[in-house]
Amino acid sequence: MKKENVSQIISHIDEKYIDEATMFPAGQNEATPLHFAAAKQTHRFGWRAIAACIALIAVIGSAVFAFAVEAKNYNAAVTFFEKNGLSTDGLSRAEVKAVYRDITEKTFSYEKTADVIRQAVPGWEIQQAEPTPEELASIWNESLWNETVWMKSTAPNEITYRVDAKYVYDSQKGFDVLDKGILECYREMEKIWTAEFKEFYVEGYQFTKEGTVVWGQNDVSSSSRTYGWIALVDGEGNVMWQKRLEHGFGHEYVGAILSNGDGTWAVISRGDLKYLCLSCYNADGEELSFHKTEVGNLGIWNAARLGDGYIVQLGNQTSRDTALLYKMDREGNVTDSFSYEEDDCEYYITDLIEFEGQVYLSAYAVPMQTDEGGRHEIANVLDYIFSKEEWEISSEELTPLVRDNYTAVLLLCDPQGGRPKTFYSVEGSLGSKLSVNDSNQLEWNVESVTSTFFSPATSSFSIGGSCKVFRYTFDADGSLMGQTDTGETVPYRR
Repeated sequence: MKKENVSQIISHIDEKYIDEATMFPAGQNEATPLHFAAAKQTHRFGWRAIAACIALIAVIGSAVFAFAVEAKNYNAAVTFFEKNGLSTDGLSRAEVKAVYRDITEKTFSYEKTADVIRQAVPGWEIQQAEPTPEELASIWNESLWNETVWMKSTAPNEITYRVDAKYVYDSQKGFDVLDKGILECYREMEKIWTAEFKEFYVEGYQFTKEGTVVWGQNDVSSSSRTYGWIALVDGEGNVMWQKRLEHGFGHEYVGAILSNGDGTWAVISRGDLKYLCLSCYNADGEELSFHKTEVGNLGIWNAARLGDGYIVQLGNQTSRDTALLYKMDREGNVTDSFSYEEDDCEYYITDLIEFEGQVYLSAYAVPMQTDEGGRHEIANVLDYIFSKEEWEISSEELTPLVRDNYTAVLLLCDPQGGRPKTFYSVEGSLGSKLSVNDSNQLEWNVESVTSTFFSPATSSFSIGGSCKVFRYTFDADGSLMGQTDTGETVPYRR
């Protein structure tokens, strides 16, 4: 049998047993002495042995309790490292926990923290040999690992939003329930309004000239059914109206809301995990029409206006449908469907936007892959690594392989036919967000793979790294106006 030390054995204990081990019965705490009831002994010669056994049991119990607490803390730290793309290589269990506390408690004073952040953010430079806690905190807070949810809109004057939610403990149910969803609006990082929604948590929003449209879903713990919700917020943060979608489904969620340009909105939703739905609402939140089409188990990934109708990207990672497009008319009828594909590569569409009467799609292409445990995008790269002895590969060798695996592609849809065609491509990169700036120019963000590392022991990804973000700008005619290094670095995880 393979030898394991005590800490390794403890690390295999189910979390629920660790939780139970760290809880005390009612009326007893960790300071409460143990009480033992014993019958009167007729034989006195064994009392020393019994006392020794009791003492040994107490020592073992204390040790198991300590190991259980240590394992729980260590597992929490490892989960944090994995979630944020941090490497535990070269760190002991104690050091992993120390770095975890140093970051989460925002002290940034532990000597190992700088090295961990330096490895995880190769695009950032720490000038000093020993950075100050303030410098480390700044790098951490400016990276994508800040758990606050920020999303940049296409609105002018650098409008940004922050999504949040407040939960309260329900003593009758025995767990936390939603108290309110929160959406904060900022201009140039200064908060200008806050909107709160008692009925749902916020999943998305869209800036329009009529106001900010918001959508979300009710807390599933409060109902046997899940409903989609929509709302309109004015420029001062006042909730003008909010509506629950009532289309007879047991489960319905909103995928996108698009302004029709005439004071009405198209709400694209999914019902009971198989219907693609389109409902139209006026400026007062009154539903004007509704239509559903059965499309099967496909989720709503993106949507945009297309001429007098709409184009919607549906997808299913399991079936590898990542570039499936449905064309819909104003009433919600599906008029066509097609997939952007080639014989030698697969496409992954990441964003859609309407610009000057055309629809642009941001995407990236990868060579046709073998199936490698669900890691479809990088299966060929993993095949190469697994063919090597001991399954090891340096970052210097891995990064060119990963870059060769990707090509960022900007696609252009014909408003009449709807079928996309290649408009622009960038090798070694992934297509990202699309937006329109204050000068009415199309901006396309491209993530260029700059560094990678192989991490087979990490559950959430096999290859990690970072990408530099470049921005390509196009005028109203579709001509490339320029390329800018934004200075931003985003993580790569596959």
